[in-house]
Amino acid sequence: MAYEGAAMARLTRAQQQERTRSAVLAAAREEFVQRGYTPAKVDRIAERAELTRGAVYSNFPSKRALYLAVLVAMVEETATVEPARWPVSLEDALGEFARTWLDRLPLADEDAPGGRLRLRSLAGVVDDDRGRAVLAQLARLEALLLAVGLEARDPVAGRRVRLAELVLTLLGGAGALAETAPGFGDPFDRVRACRHLAGLDLADTWAPAHAPYVEPTEPRHESWIPPAGLPDQITGDPVDLAADGLVTVLGARRLGAAEETVRSARPGEQVTVVAVTDDPAETGRLVRLRVRDLLACLRGVFPADAWSSLRLVVDDGGLVASALGLAGVGDETETAVRVQGGAIVARAAGRGAAVSAAGAAPAGSRADSRADSPAGSRKGRAGA
Repeated sequence: MAYEGAAMARLTRAQQQERTRSAVLAAAREEFVQRGYTPAKVDRIAERAELTRGAVYSNFPSKRALYLAVLVAMVEETATVEPARWPVSLEDALGEFARTWLDRLPLADEDAPGGRLRLRSLAGVVDDDRGRAVLAQLARLEALLLAVGLEARDPVAGRRVRLAELVLTLLGGAGALAETAPGFGDPFDRVRACRHLAGLDLADTWAPAHAPYVEPTEPRHESWIPPAGLPDQITGDPVDLAADGLVTVLGARRLGAAEETVRSARPGEQVTVVAVTDDPAETGRLVRLRVRDLLACLRGVFPADAWSSLRLVVDDGGLVASALGLAGVGDETETAVRVQGGAIVARAAGRGAAVSAAGAAPAGSRADSRADSPAGSRKGRAGA
């Protein structure tokens, strides 16, 4: 016992905090598996962890934050198994993605609370307008990530975002039914249905209504010191924010604008989307959960070079925003910069920021209509 006390005394404050946090997460996972989210009690979690209620709240400000942290930890534990071969056709890619996604469905004899945790269920967790707005934007980001993977299979075919939205809608419905009507439907039928969606002609084009009216920024040259070592959520590798290309900082309620960065960039440029929020404990964890969960599926279907030019950063600490001189970032933030030779050569903020910072409206966005548009109508708010 004296030895154990001496060992505890040698722990640094950071080590003690990490030990406490790990104990809380383990106890919370047991509680949520046994009881589900709504009936779970923080007092019982504290008792399981042999800690005080105050110790739990000192690490996690709410039960929601704790539940999301448990789900994030579960996703991070999920090992990605690369297939024996990468899918060569759109049908194969959709089928493999659907099969991988449906693997999360609860087993027939699994307890309901544990099954909901396996499903990454957010029923009763995200129940306010702010959370629903964030989920809507996350759904658009998820569709973009899947679409970029699909487009890499057949670059000539063009945009696949509407197809990705349709696939995610089908699979999301299967997940909802697994909660409300366990055992309903055949997963193999859903996989076949996703494969058949490849044959739909959805006339998919990208032409946001505001793009023709967004004015390019004036040339500038700003030195900056980008933060180093931030991980790319897609590959896990550190992101080089000084590389030539576009960097867009998007709040959690503007994540759908990520496609503007992808489509506006010039060929061969690096595209970096940085997700930020003023609520990292809950909204930040929600973003991290949904992004990592989807990417865990995608990495088991598509090779990493499917997103060769795209980088995705979840910047809970606001390090990128701070380096760019942005103050008070939140869920509505939308700022973009063009980086060339390590310096910022264009900067824009507000709706259409990425299009503006890119210097020109992208192909297919009806840029020719700009000359015919009324002077000053619906212009993008370019940075000074």
